[in-house]
Amino acid sequence: MQSQNITNHTRKVPKAFYLAVLLALFVWVLAVFFSCSYSTAWGGLLVPVLFSCLAVAIILIGYFARAFALKAQDRAIRAEENLRCFSLTGKLLNSQLSISQIIALRFAADEEFVELAQKALNEKLSNKQIKESIKIWRADFYRV
Repeated sequence: MQSQNITNHTRKVPKAFYLAVLLALFVWVLAVFFSCSYSTAWGGLLVPVLFSCLAVAIILIGYFARAFALKAQDRAIRAEENLRCFSLTGKLLNSQLSISQIIALRFAADEEFVELAQKALNEKLSNKQIKESIKIWRADFYRV
């Protein structure tokens, strides 16, 4: 496995195929919708309306599946970093650190973790600034 650093630590989710399929479904639904005969009130519009609902449901399922998984990972990272801070200092992380700061701090090695966490709190560093401040990178290959 290759080493990890600030330039290659992010994971990209290939959205092109997923979005292309949804776009094709949406275009097809619009084509069917506008080609329907309006003389039969719900009879001609039922199929396009149902497929429109299906397309929206698929989009929402994809969005919420990703959002819920990331939220669960954020909670796990917060717990892991709290445990790490406790094992290093005997105290939990400061509750004023934001989740994005804590997520960035997980890449810092133990030797610089405590100092960098205090610096992030005092100077209100962004996650990008925290990552740029890390001297000894601690890889995390499990984040999605």
